[in-house]
Formats: sequence, C-alpha cells, structure tokens
Amino acid sequence: MGSGISGAGMMRAVDAMLQALGKDTITVLLPATATAGDAAGMLGLVDPGVQEVTLSPVLVTELPTANLGPRRRIEFTVSASAIASQLATLGMATADDLFNAALGISYGNSLFYVETVVPDSYAGTVCSYVVTAVE
Repeated sequence: MGSGISGAGMMRAVDAMLQALGKDTITVLLPATATAGDAAGMLGLVDPGVQEVTLSPVLVTELPTANLGPRRRIEFTVSASAIASQLATLGMATADDLFNAALGISYGNSLFYVETVVPDSYAGTVCSYVVTAVE
C-alpha cells in the first residue's frame, strides 16, 4: 500500500495556494489568425489584431533589475490547470506552444515580454509554470 500525495491532489493544492496568495489575472496576447479576403488582406495591409487569453489564478512577484537592464522584471506563477483549460480552445498542445506564440503578457496597464518559462513539478506532475517577463 503506497503513501504520498497524487499528482492530481498536488495540482488542486497548488491551485488553492495560488487562489489564496495571488488571485491576480494576466492576459496573454497571441497573434490573431483571421485575415481579410480582399487584396489588402492578402498583401498584409490589414492588421489582423490580437487574441486575448485570460489566465487566473496567478501569483505575481516583482524581481529586482539591474541599472542597465529592463525597467521592470516580473515573475508570474500560473496554474497549470488554468493553462490546460485554454489550450484546447486555442488548438495548442502544450504550455510551451502558448508562450512561444505569445506577443506579450498584459498585466495592469503594462505590456511584458516573455523571457523564460519554467514548469514547476510536484509528485511527478506539472502543477504550475513560472513565467519571467520584462517590460
């Protein structure tokens, strides 16, 4: 008889922790795929816009920056279940696909660019992603 915590149990625990500590929301901006069918659209003269993907709960941590570096560096800890619930509607397979396609992350009134994405695993299950972004 085994003991320990299952991966699904750890995922629920991390979701509860992020909800209690974070409760923040971020918006991942993806390039829209719809284009106009006329000549201007075919030439790329029409801005297709962006698709906004809202993720919550998120824990936001301000990181120190160097004098010559970016103005702000923020670490977003995002629930893996929140990302997984969005992937199917976007036609993407993994969180890496989502963040590699991202134009940026909107948080508050600022736009951040994704620097790194690191999965956080507990009990052999990815429960959250730590996304470092710069302004």
